[in-house]
Amino acid sequence: MAEASALTLVIDSATAACSVALIDGTELIDERHELVGRGHAERLVPMIEELLASRRPRSILVDCGPGSFTGVRVGLAAAHGLAIGWRVPLLGYSSMAVIAADEADGEYAVALHGGHGQLFVQTYGGRPLSSRDDLRSLLPDDAAAAIRADLVLGSGAETLVSARGYGRAVDALPRAADARLLPEPLCSLAPRPIYGRAPDAKPNA
Repeated sequence: MAEASALTLVIDSATAACSVALIDGTELIDERHELVGRGHAERLVPMIEELLASRRPRSILVDCGPGSFTGVRVGLAAAHGLAIGWRVPLLGYSSMAVIAADEADGEYAVALHGGHGQLFVQTYGGRPLSSRDDLRSLLPDDAAAAIRADLVLGSGAETLVSARGYGRAVDALPRAADARLLPEPLCSLAPRPIYGRAPDAKPNA
């Protein structure tokens, strides 16, 4: 493969979206984005191969979650394997932050559907973008009491706004291409899972 000195491969499979992009700093070079539900393991690597063609990036950025346990693991496994094979740096970002990155100034919240009827919620704002509180996984009524921002983005936005009785909901899922909009502190996380809640499986006593 030919190398492109500044290209970063972005991998995002933490939610129902399966998304990959090639970016050069804040410039989008190319992307693929599909809603696949549970088909990440079958679709992700072919999407990467199609995107790259003869190009080999010099770094990799991956969505670490929160989201689907399986989707998070699929993306991280692919990212780690490629980083080892190509001997390139690998960093991570949060699915919450990348949804927030595409919004205008002001304060707003992100809500994604989690397991057991809960919502992953977090508030963002400012330029450069930063989080205003910690990531939490809450039942809709608890999320409604905890999140005050009028604008809510994400797959769980309508659920939160309905439970709260006010605000504006914008349905959204992470898109790999939007990682180019993240400030450095939000796209330099350790490449390990952000599950957002405790795993379902419990160790034997």
